[in-house]
Amino acid sequence: MKIYQQTLQLRERKRGFHIITNEIIHALPEMSGLEAGICQVFIQHTSASLCINENADPTVRQDFEMYFNKAVPENDPDYRHDDEGLDDMPAHLKAALLGSSVTIPIRNGRLALGTWQGIYLCEHRNYGGARHLVVTAWGE
Repeated sequence: MKIYQQTLQLRERKRGFHIITNEIIHALPEMSGLEAGICQVFIQHTSASLCINENADPTVRQDFEMYFNKAVPENDPDYRHDDEGLDDMPAHLKAALLGSSVTIPIRNGRLALGTWQGIYLCEHRNYGGARHLVVTAWGE
């Protein structure tokens, strides 16, 4: 079995849901040598998250942002953690709901995503800064 790992720094993005599939693929070109395996992508932050969803229609990503803003609003007077602004605690809650990693099968040297699937960076902060990922692929 072969194991490959790379860290990846994503440029700062505005708050919202952003497709990063190609950045993941380019970060670990060794993946193309694996016939069968697994790729795990892990984000090293607590106020941004990762998920897999629709990669074609951008209104899906807009609706994600709308939904999570309604489900986890800013300015809730019950929040105690607001050291970095009004979006601080809501960002942590959104990240906890979506998760910090995704796992994708590798088949014939490629991510075995469905036709309409893409990997999202879910940026929950107004000014989250650059984000760091660890991309690991293993297989034969």
